[in-house]
Amino acid sequence: MRNRSKWILCMGLAFTMAASVTLSGCSTGKKDSGKTEIELVQYKPEAVKAFEKLEEKFNATHDDIHLTIESPNDAMTVLKTRFIREDNPDIIGIGGDVNFSNFIDSDMLMDISDYQGLDSIKDAYKEIDKALEFVPEDGVYAVPYVANAAGILYNRELFKEHGWQIPTTWDEFMSLCQEIQDAGIQPLYFGFKDTWTCLAPWNSIAVDLAPSDVCRQVNRGNTTFEKEYKEVADRMLELIQYGPEDPFAYDYNGACTAFAKGEAAMYPIGSYAIPQIQSVNPDMDIDSFVTPASNDPSENKLNSGVDLQFCVMNDCENKEAAYEVLDFLLEDENVQTYLDDQKAVPCKEGDFTLPSTLDGMKEYIEEGRMADYQDHYYPTEMAVDAQIQTFLMKKDKDAFLKKFDTDWTRYNRDIIRKVQDYEKKNGEGEN
Repeated sequence: MRNRSKWILCMGLAFTMAASVTLSGCSTGKKDSGKTEIELVQYKPEAVKAFEKLEEKFNATHDDIHLTIESPNDAMTVLKTRFIREDNPDIIGIGGDVNFSNFIDSDMLMDISDYQGLDSIKDAYKEIDKALEFVPEDGVYAVPYVANAAGILYNRELFKEHGWQIPTTWDEFMSLCQEIQDAGIQPLYFGFKDTWTCLAPWNSIAVDLAPSDVCRQVNRGNTTFEKEYKEVADRMLELIQYGPEDPFAYDYNGACTAFAKGEAAMYPIGSYAIPQIQSVNPDMDIDSFVTPASNDPSENKLNSGVDLQFCVMNDCENKEAAYEVLDFLLEDENVQTYLDDQKAVPCKEGDFTLPSTLDGMKEYIEEGRMADYQDHYYPTEMAVDAQIQTFLMKKDKDAFLKKFDTDWTRYNRDIIRKVQDYEKKNGEGEN
């Protein structure tokens, strides 16, 4: 039996102070409509308008179920605080990251293996979710809904004007950056003042050069980050040479604005930045390409992870109604509503219209040539984004990688022990 109470108690110590602030922003009361009430809390406030449309549409077309969708700011804090108060919603909308791993490990999510809608989800995204389990679990605990993709956004108009070609290897990419610089144009822009933006190029480089299960292999004691991330660190140092003189001068919003105004030809960031960029310059012609971190084009993959998925809570009293909500959300028309609003990638099989800003990535999406964000496995307490920022400032690769390994052991001690105990008992499996 997983130690749910101990984990929730630990969360309580971390989030109690936040609760007094955030709970006031999230309505947890159940409406007395005479219908079966289903509450969904999702973690993407930037998608609130899309979810308002979906909520209104569902309630207008269902006589026996009333759906309430909450989209609070800092939703993960709100959710964890509600878990402590045992005030769980019926469904949660979260990302495929370490929070999802923790929720599975704490036995908080319902096994939805019997949900037929899973048959329509692309295998690649179901496999990405499965890999997030600390140890292999029986069952399925989420319905992947949409993904995003990280790579290189580029100014298509500038590329056409100068005849620049999309690179397929790292050497070609570096040559392109030099060619752009020689033309008197800034090749790349960064938002590294916000530490989390350092993870965008890091992830999209790491998926080509490090094993997709590197974190699991480290937990098993089979390798180290010092060994697996050396080339990734080298690539990061090469990359920042083609950014602004001070790559830490601008935050995310500032970098998006600069790119929107044509101050750089390319921007290494995820597709999630496109709405922000277009809010500054709606007419900007943006496309994207996969970061070619390897010099073997066949080794390059699209960095794509589950950006939003739906999980039914273990104590949900109305499973059939919850499944009906999931069915509604997975209807093609409703998936397309979300894609259009958020410029996202569908996890569902089907003939969906992708935004033109992802033209350069469509081949990878269609073929399933993708790998998850490596930071989805990093514990929050480790603050890897800040570690990468410090490394890029000081350029001390050896110190950075050594600290990475040391901190990993420190913040994952319980998980490492659990993984190794599992391996001793069951043998090393594929998961």
